Amino acid sequence: MSYQVILPAAGQGKRMGAGINKLFLELNNMPVLIHTLLVFDEDKDCDGMILAVNPEEQDQIKSLLDQYKINKQVIFAQGGAERQQSVYNGLKAVTNSGLVLVHDAARPFITKEMIKMLTEAAERDGAAIVAVPVKDTVKKVAGDHVVETIERSSLWAVQTPQAFRVSVLLEAHKKAEMEGFLGTDDASLVERIPHPVAVVPGDYNNIKLTTQEDLVFAEAILKTRTKLIEAKGTDSS
Repeated sequence: MSYQVILPAAGQGKRMGAGINKLFLELNNMPVLIHTLLVFDEDKDCDGMILAVNPEEQDQIKSLLDQYKINKQVIFAQGGAERQQSVYNGLKAVTNSGLVLVHDAARPFITKEMIKMLTEAAERDGAAIVAVPVKDTVKKVAGDHVVETIERSSLWAVQTPQAFRVSVLLEAHKKAEMEGFLGTDDASLVERIPHPVAVVPGDYNNIKLTTQEDLVFAEAILKTRTKLIEAKGTDSS
């Protein structure tokens, strides 16, 4: 199922403490943003990417697209003060009426296999997310005391991409804007329409780069992937 993908890319990344947009930081000598875009650029089902950016960074991003030969169409949208506004601005630039994905630009380890499962679920149900079961015990805390231990078996940590029929996500964003609701992800807006959201198993390696520690984990993931690719090449020779 073909789709377009919206990538909010205007965040300041204050928790990273790098002094620049974290998407420009390099992993294995390539910017984080390009690692992410290449997954979609190489996916035959992707009809194009919509980047919601800070206008002051648009020329720099265009230069990176040229440098790393991103071939798919890239449309630029105005980044908003909040991620939700960036997504909504990107949604207004969508040119198809089928499926749209929303993906964190700072989440570079998504795979085409996961995207395929996600789009199949969204085509069937109208909305779908990738998520992984929570591993740790979760407790509700008030002040500095535990109030309650949350039953863990039904808890999932949500990732991106999230996939929706364009009409469903548009309705959800319009309702949220009208009511002044700010959600933590796009699925939370869709849930309020209300509309059911399917869950597709994600990958614990599909991390979002938020802090300096995440960069250490990201380098380790890249090294592991490189070793696996090299091992497969040796096996087939």
